[in-house]
Amino acid sequence: MIYVYSQLQSGVRWLREYSGAKPSFACILGFTATGLIPGISAAGATPQDREYTAIADAEFLAQGVQANYLHPLPILTAGVSPTFITRAVIETLDIPMHIFNAGLAHQPTVDTIDLKGIPAACVSSGRAMPLEKVQHLFKQGLKWGDKLADTTDYLIIGECVVGGTTTALALLIALGYEARGMVNSSHPSCNHTQKWSVVQTGLLKAGLSSIQSEDPFVVVAAIGDPMQIVVAGMAIAASRRVGVMLAGGTQMLAVYALIKAIANYHGVSVQLSNVVVGTTRWVAEDPTGNTVELAKIVGGVPLLATGLSFATSRYPSFRAYSQGYVKEGVGAGGCAIAAHLKQSWTSTQLLTVIETLFARYRHLRMNSVG
Repeated sequence: MIYVYSQLQSGVRWLREYSGAKPSFACILGFTATGLIPGISAAGATPQDREYTAIADAEFLAQGVQANYLHPLPILTAGVSPTFITRAVIETLDIPMHIFNAGLAHQPTVDTIDLKGIPAACVSSGRAMPLEKVQHLFKQGLKWGDKLADTTDYLIIGECVVGGTTTALALLIALGYEARGMVNSSHPSCNHTQKWSVVQTGLLKAGLSSIQSEDPFVVVAAIGDPMQIVVAGMAIAASRRVGVMLAGGTQMLAVYALIKAIANYHGVSVQLSNVVVGTTRWVAEDPTGNTVELAKIVGGVPLLATGLSFATSRYPSFRAYSQGYVKEGVGAGGCAIAAHLKQSWTSTQLLTVIETLFARYRHLRMNSVG
């Protein structure tokens, strides 16, 4: 139930090596003001909702089903948060989990590891974060990647950054990859024109419009978000000793490109053969993006996807995924892959576990409202 879309031999080797192995999950929360642009993201119905999406996802991820939440999961245009997928796997398989605050607009409502980051300004500003803060977050990523490698067979690294596919596009372009029209989004049809307009403005303001041999830390400071640099550091350090699954779609392909750039520019040691990107088929086969080709352009990374399907779900909120809504987030695809690896779950078995969690959630929420 796991598909390999690029670097077939390396991907199969990685899957064989970690079949039956025990993973840990790290979820990196971040924020970029890019997510507040009207229409840029469907991960929250309004810009104000999107300020709290990562906080609400973290609350559900950490606490699971309960009657009341300080920040309930946001109402989406269609579908429900992918954190239902992640939480179902984490809870059922008892996977160790660590939630990191890389830079949020508001304080999280559950315990997180605070990396002393800051939320990023909009990509269009060309001044997303101070360079010193980017360097600090990279060191934090390295430190925690090293720590977590001591405790696990392989590390799944997920993220929650609303507007993150736009910062991913900016990062890829600034690092020299022709990624225009290739990233995904939470919309059923990717808003490529809007993303490109925002990114182009930021690149021009930052003086990154022409491809040059730029320090990747400077690039992230200009047009990135706090999650990207933390995940890069964490994956670099962990890869030296254990397997790493970057759990996400085009955002994690951008992080993989960043890892390569940091290794080349700063001479940092990384074991790229231990790193894969794991996502959902809704992302990998999204006809309004080009994830597989992007993986090939970035080069060297196996792109994996869970075979999970919601086409037969009894809940319309999940069937919306099959219509192109939501697609991925909060490490959902990577955690689903981990369930296939650890338990040999079929798509149907995984769907049952997710729907069971969702049924409990709906029951408690309806009773608490009533």
